[in-house]
Amino acid sequence: MSKTAEILCVGTEILLGNITNTNATFLSQELSLLGFNVFHHTVVGDNPERLAQAVDTALSRCDLLITTGGLGPTYDDLTKQTVARALGLEMELHEDILADLRARWESRGKVMTKNNEQQAWFPKGCTIIPNDWGTAPSCAIEKDGHTVIMLPGPPREMKNIWNKYVAPMLAAKQDEVLVSRYCRVVNIGESALEDRLYDLLKNSTNPTVAPYAGGGETMLRVTAKAKTREEAYAMTIPVVQAIADECGDDLYAVDQDCMEQVVVELLHELGMKVCTCESMTGGLIAGRITNIPGASDVFECGLVTYSNRIKHKLAGVAVKTLDEHTAVSLETAAEMAQGALALSGASVAVSITGVAGPDDTPEGEVGTVFVGLAGPLGVRSAKVDMLRSRDRAYNRNLATVKALDALRLYLLEIKRAR
Repeated sequence: MSKTAEILCVGTEILLGNITNTNATFLSQELSLLGFNVFHHTVVGDNPERLAQAVDTALSRCDLLITTGGLGPTYDDLTKQTVARALGLEMELHEDILADLRARWESRGKVMTKNNEQQAWFPKGCTIIPNDWGTAPSCAIEKDGHTVIMLPGPPREMKNIWNKYVAPMLAAKQDEVLVSRYCRVVNIGESALEDRLYDLLKNSTNPTVAPYAGGGETMLRVTAKAKTREEAYAMTIPVVQAIADECGDDLYAVDQDCMEQVVVELLHELGMKVCTCESMTGGLIAGRITNIPGASDVFECGLVTYSNRIKHKLAGVAVKTLDEHTAVSLETAAEMAQGALALSGASVAVSITGVAGPDDTPEGEVGTVFVGLAGPLGVRSAKVDMLRSRDRAYNRNLATVKALDALRLYLLEIKRAR
């Protein structure tokens, strides 16, 4: 099978911005892992003429077309009919699927409406792909050197069908596989990282190395192509090691999703529990940690001490400290961490205080952030290196990453001291 693919997402709600097109992101990542080159993403509304034009255009320039959306029972669900016309195929009724649809409604004590019968009509000669989590089955067609796979729009249904049926089907037809590994780096910007890894990036062909920046970190994707997954993985090892040698502790994870996952795993490994004490981030650090499965074993509690009164009452920050140094200071961050540790009985505490913006305050300019830590290595606080931005949400999210990284480095130091 050829390596070119295109993703065509159908739905006026995407064009209007009512929903985010996460399907295209997921499918691009998955197709890349299977060795396909995705050259185009297209989004088209629920309009038969424009949809037909988009299908014709896609089939003129790709070998594999993946569509999402437009498989349901309503009048504007037209994907199957449009693709069938583009390929010169008639539609036919699948009585077994129609019977299954009726049985689903009857099992809920309801009568199926007439329009749902549309979900049992498919292009003649296609392969039906079950939808275990919804009413609209998918299908695949191979004709004239093209493969078209039509998937439902709801991401939950689409991903289940892809993982269970479509990905294995496509993988079986590929001569080569791609293996991608993800190196996640903090404290080194994209341009600085590119400069330090210039030779590696410039000369990478197989494996390739590509940097991506966002969310307060830089990700390096290392991708190798080989006959088998094992061979491709082996090819990535020396490249990942070269990145690790250059980045040191700023490389916080390889093949892991996020900073908080690394923190939770370190806490598990060390047999420690953490407490958070937050001001400007308002609970974001605690939220990120508790998003990780298994966090209940290592997360003691989270304090949001937004006002000075609560900083003093709950976290034990001295009134004198707040008066002399303000709430946004090294001293306050240190006392917040120390007080949270004493209050919670946790093994380690992390605190954060700062100015999120969009305006400067008497306590500091926008982006002024301090992080505190308290635990077996004593009490520490430091000013965080933040980008100058007046975007409040951006500053709060970046500060959360910086605090989690400070906690990670503190835990690594404990681990190495044992």
